[in-house]
Amino acid sequence: VDGLRANGIPAGFINSSLTQAQIARVEVMAREDRFRILYVAPERAVLPDFRDFLGQLDVKLIAIDEAHCVSHWGHDFRPAYRELKTLREVCTNTPAVALTATATKPVREDILSQLGLRQPRVFISSFNRPNLSYAVQPKQQSIDPLLALLEKHRGESAIIYCVARKSTEEIAHTLSRRGFKAEAYHAGLEPDARRAIQDRFIRDETSIVVATIAFGMGIDKPDIRLVVHYDLPKNLEGYYQETGRAGRDGMPSECVLFYSYGDKAKQEYFLEQIEDPEERERGRQRLNQMVAFCRLTTCRRKYVLEYLGEEWPERDCGNCDVCLSPQETFDATEIAQKVLSAVIRTGERFGAGHVIRVLLGAGTKRVQELGHDKLSVFGVADRHSLDALRQLVDALLDEGFLASSGGQYPTLHVTPQGRAFLKARDSLELTRPVALDRDSAYLGPESSTRGRSARRDRNRPPDTNGSAPYDEGLFRELSALRKRIADQQGVPAFVIFGDKSLQDMARKAPITRQDFAGMFGVGEAKLRELSGPFLRAIRDYVKANGRLQVNKFEQEPPQEKHTRIVGNTCLETGRIISAGATIAEAAEQRGLAETTIIGHLERLVQEGEDVSLDHLLPSSERMKAINDAFDAMGSGVLRPVFDELGGEVSYEELRLVRLTMEQKAMMQLRPNN
Repeated sequence: VDGLRANGIPAGFINSSLTQAQIARVEVMAREDRFRILYVAPERAVLPDFRDFLGQLDVKLIAIDEAHCVSHWGHDFRPAYRELKTLREVCTNTPAVALTATATKPVREDILSQLGLRQPRVFISSFNRPNLSYAVQPKQQSIDPLLALLEKHRGESAIIYCVARKSTEEIAHTLSRRGFKAEAYHAGLEPDARRAIQDRFIRDETSIVVATIAFGMGIDKPDIRLVVHYDLPKNLEGYYQETGRAGRDGMPSECVLFYSYGDKAKQEYFLEQIEDPEERERGRQRLNQMVAFCRLTTCRRKYVLEYLGEEWPERDCGNCDVCLSPQETFDATEIAQKVLSAVIRTGERFGAGHVIRVLLGAGTKRVQELGHDKLSVFGVADRHSLDALRQLVDALLDEGFLASSGGQYPTLHVTPQGRAFLKARDSLELTRPVALDRDSAYLGPESSTRGRSARRDRNRPPDTNGSAPYDEGLFRELSALRKRIADQQGVPAFVIFGDKSLQDMARKAPITRQDFAGMFGVGEAKLRELSGPFLRAIRDYVKANGRLQVNKFEQEPPQEKHTRIVGNTCLETGRIISAGATIAEAAEQRGLAETTIIGHLERLVQEGEDVSLDHLLPSSERMKAINDAFDAMGSGVLRPVFDELGGEVSYEELRLVRLTMEQKAMMQLRPNN
């Protein structure tokens, strides 16, 4: 709603954050037809009282967002969504639209059926998000890989998803101690606390949210640069939905999943608690598809898109870890034999942790009490790291050579397939793990730090239009201005402008209103309200620095190449004002509103036309007060200045004073000055 209002679209909402008096006020405004869009949760929309209220409105469209929640087959089924079809009984002739980013073919068909849509047209766009890179990393005992990933994105917005509430709190605490601005978010927090965390994240006061999947529905923060799944998601639909919160501004962003077989075992344990056998089997199939995604040796993007029903003819997307650095295989025969033998020798009644300790030759009290330090397999893999052996156990589980008992304390046993492998002394090739110790025998001599460095260098999202070279100094100036204006208006910074818009400005340095209108993300409302302060900042920067430094090549200030185009109606207004007419007199002569006359003057000044304004200004004392207020607010946005002056100065006066400030700045930028 903040975003819509900033773009000049009147919108409102009704939810639990409002008091009854506030809700009543919103309802009055809706009855008076003062909104273009009204937002409400499905659980409220289907209540009898709300349906009665809805019957009093002239509803032009019913829009159902996150429509996959309508379907039992969807990954986030919510019963209230199914009841939304009853709204058609109230708004009998009102068209309806259902929208979702994640719906397989069965889910789409179920949505149409459950909502009772009559002869609907179905539109399906591509699921592909080319600016997102996908990667799966082995999950280690250490949190260091996560810290390295966050360090790469320090200062940028990130979401880390975990399965358990406790994990979110532990990781957030660790990150905070390491100097990151991180907070935990889960359903166990009070609603006010959750709302406050969400607000701080949206306003860039918190960089990282470590959350359960309770966080994210409806989050439309466009500049999230990193989404991490620290635990295995339950299904691909949920994974795709959650990764889709990254890079909504089209800028390069990363999606990284940490995978271990132990996480699969946890999800299997949760599935066993489901009483409905059909639902349990559906969950098991989805989990297997999720695990298959983690174990891929082919393009991850292709796998996800084809799962969602979109054909992807390319074999190499160029933006997932597999395509950027195809994985090698290695001869795992000897080390696999050692692991399988250790499972058998220890009695097939212990978990992976104990078996690995025996293989490493760790003489712990438990190992000694059981006499496992006397076994022939004790210490036979001491050249390998703990993480290397954990990943190998995962691989043998996935290959079907090992099996896990599941449950809270899973134990390993060797399958008939694994025993046949040992007996026949077959050879075994496995995909080389990504992040193992260089000296590990089972990596072989081909592994090198050079290879891993090359992988890191190549594994970057491709350039998009938004990442082309721009002047970083100007970008910082514009970012600071954006933050000041956002704080004054009480909205997140991205509501003012997204990073892509600021980068476009820092690349092209518009200094006229017409130039500014061509920047990415600038619509009519933002052109009217925000062009003044941002153009002033750009002009000041160009004046102070002479030329923009873009990719080490100097560019001429764009005003030298600009061709001014001002309509005759604006020129006529300028002629009348320059002749000494007041705003009121010019409006009467032209048969226009006074605000339109001021708009003409703003256009003339922005386009660099000469127009005399001095006779329109207030007294010197009043002028000083207004100038001081603009300086105090640090931007040219009118509302904060109006409030600072206690409403004693009209918006028309403020616009005229702001206009003269812009005119002086423009004159200073002219070549002869």
